[in-house]
Amino acid sequence: MPTLDRQDDVFILDIGDTENRFHPDWIASVNTVLDEVEKADGPRALVTAATGKFFSNGLDLDWLFANPERHRDYVVSVHALLARMLSLPVITVAALQGHTFAAGAMLSLAHDFRVMRADRGFWCLPEADINIPFTPGMSALIQARLTPQAAHESMTTARRYGGGDALAAGIVDRAVDEDAVRATALEIAGALTAKTGPTLGTIKSRMYAPALEALRDTENPLG
Repeated sequence: MPTLDRQDDVFILDIGDTENRFHPDWIASVNTVLDEVEKADGPRALVTAATGKFFSNGLDLDWLFANPERHRDYVVSVHALLARMLSLPVITVAALQGHTFAAGAMLSLAHDFRVMRADRGFWCLPEADINIPFTPGMSALIQARLTPQAAHESMTTARRYGGGDALAAGIVDRAVDEDAVRATALEIAGALTAKTGPTLGTIKSRMYAPALEALRDTENPLG
């Protein structure tokens, strides 16, 4: 399950060492960690990282197929987590040390910055291949955080981007060696710890108002 550590003024959320899929208990645990980050005083920033082969493989489809009657509520909870990260009143950096797929890729986009391993691992939105359409909220998030061309290509072709290609497409901000991913994320976050609080939260909320509105739609989250 996710854990929280702190290095100086930077909180480090480690989301796990498996495929880190969005199981309801995992979502609840991440939200508990974010509560702690938000309640802290003083300068601070957040790095979200993982351990192992995956950053996150997205939705927990096994759980979802076993609980079809909870589909709508589950999607609402995923949307809420994405919206929360997108509008969090601290600078956030995703350290992508491994495969980052589907909702895991969307979670990375909800961060302010992304650092990806250059030599191995893929960033991918596979929905076109697995016949699961993006929800309106997910579509709005992706289109708010990527250029029109990158959003179109990634959403319609399910392209798997390596670190260099993801950097060229503007999906990530840095592509570095494996052993430098977390350190680079910490460096970026550490330089921006003073940018925290209600003003930053308001800036983000206004900047991404349409995406946040779509993600927070609990009446028709599936479109």
